[in-house]
Amino acid sequence: MEIFRMNDDATQQLVHRTEVVMNNLNPAWKTFKVSVNSLCSGDQDRRLKCIVWDWDSNGKHDFIGEFSSTFKEMRGAMEGRQVSGNHPNNLNVLLSCLQIHKMHSFLDYIMGGCQIQFTVAIDFTASNGDPRNSCSLHYIHPYQPNEYLKALVAVGEICQDYDR
Repeated sequence: MEIFRMNDDATQQLVHRTEVVMNNLNPAWKTFKVSVNSLCSGDQDRRLKCIVWDWDSNGKHDFIGEFSSTFKEMRGAMEGRQVSGNHPNNLNVLLSCLQIHKMHSFLDYIMGGCQIQFTVAIDFTASNGDPRNSCSLHYIHPYQPNEYLKALVAVGEICQDYDR
């Protein structure tokens, strides 16, 4: 089964393809995870199109059927409401489980009161290259910072505002 997100410009974006279930016209696919952002760009009313195929080793897979739904309709199905849609070839797809796990962002933690203590450690082992060699990423240029120092400054300038 392939799940496509219908974009605002009428194009379709493949967001998930299940594993192939061999020799079974009534497959039960393994549980899979898809972020809500990937699935519907955060819009629970965005149309999703699901296409079911019968896999063939010659690459010419047989079309079984397709249906469209939304994330909101799928959530409703988990609450006992039936998902409506166009089901050609008498295609019936049963959604057996839908779970939503909130993935907290950096800002969610900060706004929740998380404290940050920014610490920097520098590895001075010889395997990192001689800082006097201009080919080394650790090269100490007399007039400009090396890539490591640029990265430390970029991250540090952001984190320092959250470190009491």
